[in-house]
Formats: sequence, structure tokens, C-alpha cells
Amino acid sequence: MERFDDGRQSAVFSLLGHKGDLLLVHFRRSFDELNQAELSLARLRFSDFLEPVHSYLSIVELGLYESTSKVYAGLAARGIEPHSEEWQKAIEETLSRQRAAMAPRLWPEIPTARYLCFYPMDRKRGEHINWYRESMPDRQRMMMEHGAIGRRYAGTVKQIISGSIGFDDWEWGVDLFADDPLVFKKLVYEMRFDEASAVYGLFGAFFVGLRFPAAQLGALLEGKTPSFT
Repeated sequence: MERFDDGRQSAVFSLLGHKGDLLLVHFRRSFDELNQAELSLARLRFSDFLEPVHSYLSIVELGLYESTSKVYAGLAARGIEPHSEEWQKAIEETLSRQRAAMAPRLWPEIPTARYLCFYPMDRKRGEHINWYRESMPDRQRMMMEHGAIGRRYAGTVKQIISGSIGFDDWEWGVDLFADDPLVFKKLVYEMRFDEASAVYGLFGAFFVGLRFPAAQLGALLEGKTPSFT
């Protein structure tokens, strides 16, 4: 079940609480490969004892406010008409360079930390408070403040943010990995007070689990907390 080659990986977690018993995380290079992972799992004899209760689909992407906005501003400064053929060509050339330079961020490895916290989230689009009606500079400022909090936890939490607009019911998926689960509470609590979250943030269900090797599945089925090694 667990493969570690060229960004294609899977990991299994024992969930805490009543939302489920197992959580499977798949990192793949395409939707076709994700579909194959699902189909392969369904063919296992073990699948006869599984009842899917939740799923989430998203893709890791470079942040709009740290990359795309800079590209657009640079093209505008050169006098290139937005959405013109020259604009589209320049965008693709820039993105191609960024994909190569940012490959480790676009195709991250699943961290080997013991604990996972996953939750989806949106930005508000209400009648009076609408994230998408704010200007790019204002959104960029708020996201820089938001990101500064996360960077303070860089040594204790690995964050992988993925986009799901058009793919699932929420706009982003947030994966937090750590060896001390208490840090999830500290990080999320502190972030709730910055403007981007306090005013515009909407959060879905939280899923917290303990990672274990697939070889330890037997221990879980015997009612024992599986070892991490």
C-alpha cells in the first residue's frame, strides 16, 4: 500500500473519534493515478470490511499571492495586454520555469510524522463580507500575515496546503503533520485571530489520526494501537 517513488506515495492513519476508523492519504501525479489507487484498494480482500464515509480531492499548487501576482505584475509592467496571445505565452513560459524550480513543493513527500490533522476550509462569500471582492493587495497583505504565523511553527509542523476549487465541496484542504499533536491546537488557535481567518475563514470537519505502517494493520484489527515503526 505504501510506495515512495517519484512523488507517488500512500499512507494510512488510525483515526481518533467517531468520524471513521482509517484515513488513507494518497499523493499521485495525476487524477488517473488517483483513480487507479482507489480501484486497487477496492480489489483488496480487506476492502470487503471497509465502508467509505468521506473523501477529499485536491491538488498542491503554488500560492497565488507569492507567485502568480508577481508574474502578472511583471507582465503588466512590460505593457503586455492581459489574456492576449503574447500574455498567454509568457505565462506558460514562466509557469514552466516555476514548475521545475518548485518541484519539491509541487510534489512533496508525505511527512513521516506520527500525527496528522486534516481539515477543509473556505473564504467567506457572504452578502456583506466577501473575500473575493477584496483587492489583490489587501488579500496579499492578509495572506502574508496569515502565513507568518505558520512559519513560526516550521520546526514543529509540516503544512501541505492544496487547492480544491472545482474538485470538492470546499476551496482548500489543509494537512498538518507533527510528532506532537498538541501543536495542531496551538497553531490553528493562533491563526483564528489573524484577519484572514477571523473575518473570512470558514472551516470544515477536522480529522486527526495516528500514522502506522501498513504492516501494522493486523495489530489495529486486534484492537491494539499500531506501532509507528
